[in-house]
Amino acid sequence: MLEVAEHVWAHLQPDGGWCLNNAGLIAPGGGRPVLIDTAATEARTRALKEAVARVTPYAPRFVVNTHAHGDHTFGNRFFADRALVVAHEEARAEMALAGLHLTGLWPDVAWGEVRVELPGLTYRDRITLWPGEFPVELIHPGIAHTAGDTVVWLPEQRVLFTGDIVMSGVTPFCLTGSVSGSLAVVERLRALGPQTVVTGHGPVGGPELLDATAGYLRRVQRLAGEGAAAGLTPLEAAREADLGPYAGLLDAERLVPNLHRAYAEAAGAPPGHRLDVETLFREMVEYHGGLPACAA
Repeated sequence: MLEVAEHVWAHLQPDGGWCLNNAGLIAPGGGRPVLIDTAATEARTRALKEAVARVTPYAPRFVVNTHAHGDHTFGNRFFADRALVVAHEEARAEMALAGLHLTGLWPDVAWGEVRVELPGLTYRDRITLWPGEFPVELIHPGIAHTAGDTVVWLPEQRVLFTGDIVMSGVTPFCLTGSVSGSLAVVERLRALGPQTVVTGHGPVGGPELLDATAGYLRRVQRLAGEGAAAGLTPLEAAREADLGPYAGLLDAERLVPNLHRAYAEAAGAPPGHRLDVETLFREMVEYHGGLPACAA
């Protein structure tokens, strides 16, 4: 656990690649800790549980899921005996629909006895938790990484947990979300004035991580415009793309579904418009030259 402010910790899983997500802990004392996300596998969740126990003698009272994806939620069951799981209402619906689908994409991963533990409390726009003397604000900023994203904002500490809306050294991913929506959401997050940004994957940073995310997504939009004008498919455009300063981001293959999103939105599709996710993922694998490695 990395202490990022008084009573606030980040649990980081290097190198932040596929299914190696970050989590957070808010433990001001008084026996009401808030855990932000869990982990993809039983073993990694048990390691997270041990890390929490080294910080506080109290089990988490709340588990906040920043979105529905299994690397952030499959470990819910290992805290649910003591904690109330909280998420955006759309995230709950997405979790119920997806089930354990992620485990089928990487069948060789030792997932352990994971299962889908749905949130027991959902919200629509904003809700505030009070684990101690300061507020913990859960905000749905709009459709970005998914349709049901939550950011966790600590206004007194100026700490922002972004979930996968923002990545640190890792390629942003809009498979089930929105490129244009992510850009709008990043500006809303910037307006909060965070000093410390804990992303869903990768190292802790500051507001510069918002700038990097926005810069990458604007480049995706430009590549989509140029690709469409040249009559290229998103996969063809990805193969010809010059990512410039973003070429070194981890999991670069995410460019393909991101371009699909940008193409669709340029043609008038609204943020979060349902696309054929299986096709997008298959093309991403083709671009990569095989299934990307998952070290979960």
